[in-house]
Amino acid sequence: GNTCLESGSYLMNYLGCANCHQRDFVLISNKATEDDDGEEIVTYDHVCKNCDHVIARHEYTFSVVDEYQVRYLYTCCFDHN
Repeated sequence: GNTCLESGSYLMNYLGCANCHQRDFVLISNKATEDDDGEEIVTYDHVCKNCDHVIARHEYTFSVVDEYQVRYLYTCCFDHN
């Protein structure tokens, strides 16, 4: 898709937590921002609101040159167990 949320979560394809099987809102934890030679790297986890199971780990990077975003990369790893 073409959507990136700075906060919150997009639950349309989320069936529920693989650990407790509840389908509820997920929380953001372990959020960190790092600047690497003009490129901003943001990492965070989505965790189950009910049992704290890590549902997904996210990372996105982007570069800004002259106030324009010139490169964007998003990676997401889901726990399918």
